[in-house]
Amino acid sequence: MDTAKKVMIIGHKNPDTDSICSAIGLAEIKNKLGDGNTYVPMRAGNISSETQFVLDHFGIKAPELLEDIGTQVKNMEVHDFAGVSADLSIKAAWDLMQKYVSHNLQIVDDDDNLRGVIAVSDVAESFMSAYDNRIVGKAGTKYGAIADTLEGKVVVGDPEKEFTRGKILVGAAHKDRMAEFIDEDDMVLLANHDENHIEALNHGAQCLVLCFGAKASDEVKKLAEEKGAAVIETPNDTFTVARLVSQSIPVSYFMRRDDLITFNIEDYTRDVEETMSKSRHHEYPVLDASNHYIGSISRKDLLNVKKNKVILVDHNEVSQAVDNISDAEIMEIYDHHKIGSVETINPVIFRNEPVGCSGTIMYKLYRENGLEPSKETAGLLMSAIISDTLMFRSPTCTPTDEEACRYFASICGEDIEPYAISMFKAGSDLAGKSAAEIFHMDYKQFPVGGITFGVGQVSAMTNDELSEIKSILEPTMKQECEGQGIQMVFFMLTNILDESTELMYYGEGSDAALALAFKSQPEGGSVMLPGVVSRKKQLIPPLMATLG
Repeated sequence: MDTAKKVMIIGHKNPDTDSICSAIGLAEIKNKLGDGNTYVPMRAGNISSETQFVLDHFGIKAPELLEDIGTQVKNMEVHDFAGVSADLSIKAAWDLMQKYVSHNLQIVDDDDNLRGVIAVSDVAESFMSAYDNRIVGKAGTKYGAIADTLEGKVVVGDPEKEFTRGKILVGAAHKDRMAEFIDEDDMVLLANHDENHIEALNHGAQCLVLCFGAKASDEVKKLAEEKGAAVIETPNDTFTVARLVSQSIPVSYFMRRDDLITFNIEDYTRDVEETMSKSRHHEYPVLDASNHYIGSISRKDLLNVKKNKVILVDHNEVSQAVDNISDAEIMEIYDHHKIGSVETINPVIFRNEPVGCSGTIMYKLYRENGLEPSKETAGLLMSAIISDTLMFRSPTCTPTDEEACRYFASICGEDIEPYAISMFKAGSDLAGKSAAEIFHMDYKQFPVGGITFGVGQVSAMTNDELSEIKSILEPTMKQECEGQGIQMVFFMLTNILDESTELMYYGEGSDAALALAFKSQPEGGSVMLPGVVSRKKQLIPPLMATLG
């Protein structure tokens, strides 16, 4: 998928049924309208039991989890400069660096696994190592690479065979004195005298390099073949050959293998920037999800990072949004809560309506654009409205919510009341879930007056179910308050049929805040609130007014 045209639609952390289903519905609407982008529903947290029931019932796969929307290496321009073989000569590496104005080359094997990196500084080191007349042999340099570097050709011997042991010397002495200088396995640079060629071979030379365009005679070729030696012919003069031959060394000899600084395509740019700030490299290799080399990035590429495009549904609070929302480009917002703290750089479409569910806004969008939802999406949006309005019992429910719910029900073919009972029962079935999982199923944080308080909610059909939940939540509330920088934590145990809530509380001043907000007498860590079922409309406003 073209990341430049991908727009993610995502609800709040600890997503409820509305958050998930409205993201799916809005993606369907946007893709049907077709503006050239691809809209993808995402989720910012784990799926609740209720939402999983809904998704399973209508055969829809849960959206992909996205816990951090910060920019990643894949949002950068990764330069797809191909990796090079470890057999590449230093000279060829230098030529590539000059051609592509690159400071580094990445060394890879046949499967694009990164084996090392060679930089301009490493090439410079190889030039300085020319004082070592045995370095070409130490490096195990292939005859073919030597010939290529010298702009010559191998006329005797296997180009793939390596020069491995001897030193390099210029055969400038008289042939009668060669025995004084030539050792077995040496490489000798010679001119066009056959007798010198033969003498060098007879003294054990492993390789002859014939300079000035000299040609090996048939006698010399035959003798070289008999002794297993190589002969290379080059048009260059002896001085040039002596200067260039050390540049035939394979990059594997000088490349850096250990402690390589690499980045994965999924790494976050904030981490990339921090790592780059601690090193002095010009370019860095990039690996894909399978750890294969795919290209490189540099510091300047951080200046042109393409932000992820996102549409928010069912929230507009930074504290409830996916992590690092400030690093994303917010395109649009669709919500039915109070206007919160999300900021945008540019003007955006912000549709905020006083209805009981974001799914109801999706209903309006379908109708306004002359679209009809698929049967499956209709079922999801019907479920979202049932969940958020507690089957029309919540004070947040409006006539439009009920109208939208019945419209979606007519398309998906469900009978609202029996389906709602099954859905709520599934949502209150918390078998196998830890206290932390239950606590965070539908939990939000709210900043006000210099403090932050959190509110969670679980709805059930009977008080017995709620009592069981209450007994395991108290330690989790304490942990949340002490470990997350939250001053107060409240948790709503809502009985759907009785339309009432037992509100648990923890944190310094939480009991006093409840006493003022609800004119009640909290005792023993909880207080009964008859008629209170809506966090958004009945709980948060009086708490905000009290704490603000």
